[in-house]
Amino acid sequence: MFKKFLITGLGNIGSEYWGTRHNVGFRIVNAVAEETGVFFSDRRYGAVARVKIKNAELILLKPNTFMNLSGNAVRYWLQKENLQVENLLVVVDDIALPYGALRLKPKGSSAGHNGLQHIQDVLGTDNYARLRFGIGNDFSHGRQIDFVLSPFTPDELEKMPDRIKLAAEMVKSFCLAGTDITMNLYNHK
Repeated sequence: MFKKFLITGLGNIGSEYWGTRHNVGFRIVNAVAEETGVFFSDRRYGAVARVKIKNAELILLKPNTFMNLSGNAVRYWLQKENLQVENLLVVVDDIALPYGALRLKPKGSSAGHNGLQHIQDVLGTDNYARLRFGIGNDFSHGRQIDFVLSPFTPDELEKMPDRIKLAAEMVKSFCLAGTDITMNLYNHK
């Protein structure tokens, strides 16, 4: 019997946002899909792909609601697939981590991230796992929005494939081995 998970990569739709720091969640779920040879299709509240890995079914979601309304898509797909929040993993950018750092957490506050905050508000809980990808914080006071909506530097882009590959491994490990084992194996790589 397959155990199902909703893996939600956060980002903003539209070509003008593709290469931005805020869309790294989309990049990571894209990597999981590409590794397994599946494709996304436009569905209600976002682009969706289904992946089967060993005894797990991963429903990969890239919400089309824009970052600040991500909770609507997450709630819809949790309900549609009859999943509990324990089977949710949100993949998100994080300015509190240095570039490329990866941290899995079983729950936590939004830490000022509007996408996480909306998910928390809509679901009524912060008790869901999140995989945070560090995007650094090289911006002056008051320039946070400009920074997260800016492209990665050439140096960061050079390092990106290895970090995205590791993040995709963490997503699969979360589904197959669980949160604690995945945190122990990967959080300090």
